Amino acid sequence: MTPSLETTALDTTRATYSFPVPDLSDEALAAVTTEIAATAAEYDRTGETPWEGLWAAHRAGLLTASVGKQFGGPGVSQRELVRILVAIGEGDASVGLLASNLLMTQAGQAAHPHWPAGYYDDLLRRSLDGPALVNAIRAEPELGAPARGGIPKTTATRTADGWLLNGHKAYGSGGPALAYHTVWVVADEPGGDPGQPRVGHLIVPGDLPGIRWVSTWDHLGLRATHTDDVIYENVELPADAFVEIPRGPDGVYRDPAAMAGPGGWGHPALYVGVARAARSAFAEFARSRVPSALGRPIAQTERIQSVAGEIDLQITQAETLLYGALLRIEAGDTAVLPQLSNVKVAIARAVIAATQTAVAALGNPGLSRHQPLERHLRDALCIRVHPPQEDTVLLASGRRVLGA
Repeated sequence: MTPSLETTALDTTRATYSFPVPDLSDEALAAVTTEIAATAAEYDRTGETPWEGLWAAHRAGLLTASVGKQFGGPGVSQRELVRILVAIGEGDASVGLLASNLLMTQAGQAAHPHWPAGYYDDLLRRSLDGPALVNAIRAEPELGAPARGGIPKTTATRTADGWLLNGHKAYGSGGPALAYHTVWVVADEPGGDPGQPRVGHLIVPGDLPGIRWVSTWDHLGLRATHTDDVIYENVELPADAFVEIPRGPDGVYRDPAAMAGPGGWGHPALYVGVARAARSAFAEFARSRVPSALGRPIAQTERIQSVAGEIDLQITQAETLLYGALLRIEAGDTAVLPQLSNVKVAIARAVIAATQTAVAALGNPGLSRHQPLERHLRDALCIRVHPPQEDTVLLASGRRVLGA
């Protein structure tokens, strides 16, 4: 049922629900990883929404781990959230992406409540019963990635009762499985400044009339995420569904995703999990592969041992950067903030290096669909598409160093 358009201010003073506190021990997370991994190859092959993996994460209490304590959730820390997403991503990158989008949304709502009360109550209620996915729907076919600049063509037109949403979005991970969308829009409203219109997000229930998905996703990696196009046609929303993204003091709109922030580690975390899965797949193959000319497992050769060491080095680097940045943020070290985009790029490089090294060392078996390594490589390469992207990060960093 679609919540009423009549919404009220969200009451954050008392918890309405009671969500489970997940077991985040290494053993418990490893068990969830194993359960999710059992269906990853099949979902990669079919491209269907990975419900079995999502349900495994839900049963373990992981998909509601970041619900704020004021809403009856565990309200896990950023470091705990990252550990969860590393574990899920190690099982299935597609499940990891969908879980990351949900968990980071819940964490943002816990820190700064902004959803309409009826909608957020509905999301929490659905989350008790099963996976209730949420994603920010931002990219557009003509504009491309918002972090590259510009404002959306998708419009939120002010009406007497609220807003009317119209537009065409691309790369909407989750597709029809989404319970809620947060849609990046430009406001069309009486008295607005045409030269500097308000930009923000509309909180949109996924089952409202006027939402039409277009199956466009046929990607190298993350194949089970249904990252499709979606068209909004006269979708009616309440007045408080619009959440503005403020312009800078100079009046210029700058997209928040253009720079890494202290709360945006969900995507890097899931890909660190992918690299860990590649390391495990490499080790398993090396221990079981016994060439007749060698007469013993290739894991006993110095070459393969050296390759395993290189893979491990890259993963150690990625994990140290990831958790190290979070520890510095928790300690209030503001000096790390300008470095966060660089840290994300370095993590991406390490993740890709680890998986590429594993595949290259095994030759044909590494590229065979009978082995999981090629899937891990395809998934790992997708880390590059998430903002902020490498070229913009290096340019900004270089200008900062040179004072240019």
